[in-house]
Amino acid sequence: MTIQINSNYLEKYAQDYAELVCDKVFASKQFVTGQDIIGMTNSAQVNFFVIKRLFELWQLELEKLKSNPYFDYRDITVHEALTQFMNALSRRIKVERTYLEPLVKSSVMNSIILAIDPVSFYQEEIGKAEDTMINDYLKENRKYYKWHLPVVSFLIDKAGFGHDRQAYLKAVAANYQVIKESLESSNLLLATLGEIKAFDLDALLLKNDSVEVESPSPKEESKEPEKSFFEEIQNQEEPEREKPTQSEPMIKEPLNSDGKLNAQRIKAKFEKESYRGMKGMIGELSESLAINQRIMFSKELFEGNADLLKHALKSIDEAGSFAGAIDLLNSRFVNELNWEVDSEVVEEFLVLVYRKFDL
Repeated sequence: MTIQINSNYLEKYAQDYAELVCDKVFASKQFVTGQDIIGMTNSAQVNFFVIKRLFELWQLELEKLKSNPYFDYRDITVHEALTQFMNALSRRIKVERTYLEPLVKSSVMNSIILAIDPVSFYQEEIGKAEDTMINDYLKENRKYYKWHLPVVSFLIDKAGFGHDRQAYLKAVAANYQVIKESLESSNLLLATLGEIKAFDLDALLLKNDSVEVESPSPKEESKEPEKSFFEEIQNQEEPEREKPTQSEPMIKEPLNSDGKLNAQRIKAKFEKESYRGMKGMIGELSESLAINQRIMFSKELFEGNADLLKHALKSIDEAGSFAGAIDLLNSRFVNELNWEVDSEVVEEFLVLVYRKFDL
């Protein structure tokens, strides 16, 4: 994927945004705390990217201490005392405007890139980690990613088996192609910046005097390495198939005689389907749904109760298998909430459950 951006507009917007934010937060105070930063703007992503940078600086400070050659930082007493000290330090964030403003500017720029080009952003994030620590890095930083998290969340834990960097980079690009239609639109994400300063996406993507930004692509290897699990996912060819229409539901007769979903029949049906979006990976359902899906499922399947949907997704995540998830749906929701199991909304919901457990 290639995105062309006007780098001048990006930097000018981020600088103006940072100045306006600091004018607001420092109007009545000299310092800001960690809690102040979390609620600093209406854009959670901007706020958490500032916290993420502070976390990185906190880690650098710890490494500086440990690099001192005159003291034994491996000693258990020293280690425990140092841990206690660093934890206490992390709870005492105190930042003046001079130091906060550049952090906000950088966070805004990163947020915008993440919104319009998540592949480039997450591939760059992977590039920051050591080869053997990529999964740990993503897991540790996951809480700071508020936009387009499904693009990378499927890699966490499920991919922590020693795959090399190129496999991770390819997996991110491949997964994005699978799920991009379900992601929240860039316009909606960037609209959250408008509380501070209106954002003009057309100006950002203006081709005149713009700079081309290309997603990092893995370098060609002189020797063809053994294919990884991620490459196999990326290279799967999907046969041509017409998407189902309203008059042809994807799941035909998904019921047992007792009126419950039949896991075996649903799975068998889905295994034959190769339409766009079926063959992909999903991490935790509770964190992978786009906003429009949450609204639809909440309204159509869970009586408009967003908390009930959240509970159901968390329970499915803990089910352990597709069959277990279907049993859970049958026992708690299908009959209780009068689901029309051959409806398109149930069909879409079950596709997500299938993609989580059976690939």
